[in-house]
Amino acid sequence: MSASVQDLETPALLVDLDRLERNLDRMAAYTAGHGLALRPHVKTHKSPWLAGQQLRRGAAGLTCATPREAEVMSAAGDNLLLAYPPIGTRKLERLMALPAPVRLTVALDSAAAVEPLAAAAALHDREVGVYIEVDVGMHRVGVCSTAEAIALARLVRARPPLAYAGIAFYPGHIRARGSEQAPLIEQLGAALAQLLAELDRTGLAPPVVSGGSTPTAWHAHEIDGLTEVRPGTYVFNDRATAELGACAWDDCALTVLATVVSTAVPGQAVVDAGTKALGREPLPGAPGQGFGVLLDRPEVTVARMSEEHGILDLHATVWKPEVGERVRIIPNHVCIAVHLADAVHGVRESAVETEWPVAARGR
Repeated sequence: MSASVQDLETPALLVDLDRLERNLDRMAAYTAGHGLALRPHVKTHKSPWLAGQQLRRGAAGLTCATPREAEVMSAAGDNLLLAYPPIGTRKLERLMALPAPVRLTVALDSAAAVEPLAAAAALHDREVGVYIEVDVGMHRVGVCSTAEAIALARLVRARPPLAYAGIAFYPGHIRARGSEQAPLIEQLGAALAQLLAELDRTGLAPPVVSGGSTPTAWHAHEIDGLTEVRPGTYVFNDRATAELGACAWDDCALTVLATVVSTAVPGQAVVDAGTKALGREPLPGAPGQGFGVLLDRPEVTVARMSEEHGILDLHATVWKPEVGERVRIIPNHVCIAVHLADAVHGVRESAVETEWPVAARGR
């Protein structure tokens, strides 16, 4: 493909291929260097092509959030984790219909999830690995006590063809900057160590201890007992990740290309990227700070939005945009922006080198 960014209709998703490759290489080198299995979460990119890039760099498998993602990613890799309780007959049917070579693991936190999964797996004569989800502070999903984890692991063992494959957790509550993470990581590690000791004592030592997020990814080696990490956002990064210090500004690979369509109201400019291009997620911990910033003018925020309108606040800049001018916006949360688009354009400088579909979007 040979085209210019200026030829694209806006709004459009752009990925700086140089930054993307650096992000992929950096995480692959970090996990390999610390003896950690990398199982990246595909919810960020939703692309079999990008999943292939991660696997070629040594990823042990892929993490999915939905049966749709698992279906699409089965074309990229044969080791898939559904990190979400598979509740509902239709979801179970879709999982059991994955290609036979796929080694499927699911994370769950209740007997109510175990029993129908075991029945579906037995009906299809399919072994399914199970991670017991534990709550380490996020308070979203996961059993809240060691006793519950033990009981659930024993139940899984008693329900072949299910196989007790390990435990999983998500430290999404840890969103501190840099060194401020240290005491929180230490606290998490202590709780995990206690759980692992009790599981070992009862003969349930987990084969895999799976956890992690992009904000905590670079401290994963500090968590004793952790064997597998599941970051997702790191491939592209976003404003929230940069604000946390988990990446540099120059590591933000994805932007939303938009066109200035109006400068009629003083102190602002309107672009053609609103909630249907950027999402409406505020910056975590900083409400009122807008919904994105310009790549080359981070003092300019997307202060307000309608469905198709993004309002740029110009009060902190000397820049005077003109109608027709194009801007690149770093969204607050990249996963949402990707899910809202049909395709992604891979660019170097102003040249469009490639394009790939957001194949795993939708349900």
